[in-house]
Amino acid sequence: MTPPHIPTRRRLARAAAWSAAAAGAVVLVTALAGCTAAGHASGEQPTGANTYGGLPSYLATIPSTTDELLDGTVAHPALTSEGDTVRVHLAGGTTVLATVTGPVVPGEGLPHQGETTTCTWTVELRKATGTVPVSLDDMTTTDQLGNVYRLRPVAGHAAPPSSIGPGQRATFELRTVMKVGEGILRWAPDGEHPAAVWDFEVEND
Repeated sequence: MTPPHIPTRRRLARAAAWSAAAAGAVVLVTALAGCTAAGHASGEQPTGANTYGGLPSYLATIPSTTDELLDGTVAHPALTSEGDTVRVHLAGGTTVLATVTGPVVPGEGLPHQGETTTCTWTVELRKATGTVPVSLDDMTTTDQLGNVYRLRPVAGHAAPPSSIGPGQRATFELRTVMKVGEGILRWAPDGEHPAAVWDFEVEND
């Protein structure tokens, strides 16, 4: 499946940037080998370099409309923007609709803006055709330098369920501290290969 190109400069530029980042394997491995400033400062630990690896080059193609429903598999991951919905295909034929919105950040408009900030996303899973396992280990974010961050539930809010089934809906919030700039959130239902990727921008000004 090759979706048509999106007709906006911003999305084309962001898509090209992620494709170039994926091709730059040396840069990505070097970045993932270390810890980000956000991780050291906040206790958040970026994952190792061999967690997912670079993004495939075909992820540079984005749908022509922001509200188009994409199909994502581990063989052909769907790349879209935050706020959009992906029909994620799991092994065994089960599908589920997944929507990611955010990040929401604190401190916008403050006189001092740091290089990192706390980011919160809302994840919604619905219309599953079978049992869908849900694990936070399968969801990560990556900044524009290739650093990968683990996500954690937001204290005081509903924790993600261990699974959802047909007719069930799950909505939960995830949080990490990461660098200001562009990033992506990835869901790898098999624990290794992303099936859905949402791009976003971390802004605190």
